[in-house]
Amino acid sequence: MTTPTPRRVTPTLWFDGRVEEAAELYTSVLPGSRVVGTTLGPGGGVLTVELEVAGQPLVLLDGGPHFPPTEAFSLSVSCADAAEVDRVWDALLAGGGTESRCGWLKDRFGVSWQVVPEGLGDVLGDPDPGRAQRAMAAMLQMGKLDLAAMRRAADGGPAEG
Repeated sequence: MTTPTPRRVTPTLWFDGRVEEAAELYTSVLPGSRVVGTTLGPGGGVLTVELEVAGQPLVLLDGGPHFPPTEAFSLSVSCADAAEVDRVWDALLAGGGTESRCGWLKDRFGVSWQVVPEGLGDVLGDPDPGRAQRAMAAMLQMGKLDLAAMRRAADGGPAEG
């Protein structure tokens, strides 16, 4: 007998209200994003918002104050270049988000994000361990990731411009 294969896995983020506001932010920041549908709760307010965020299914649940978000779960956004890193980073921080280290931030809803430039894996996984270590050391000093600075550090130069 064949075991059925799940159709998909959809992360669900727990919110204390503001699911419509979060859906608006996420769909406006990441191209290829849209609201798929909403469900109403017993009181008539929005209980869930189903999204596609850059093609990834995601559900936002207004579950109340019982389980606030933590860094134990994050959403990672791969950005094509430094301009896109800047745009996504700034948009997710707007309105009360907080910057963290190594490309991590929390948006104004407390959801953790990693804003990652394409090519990060290449510089951190450089076959020359010295280059990889210098790039990692530079990254550990950063809030928002600057791939060009990490490459300069890998080459033995200063991470600053």
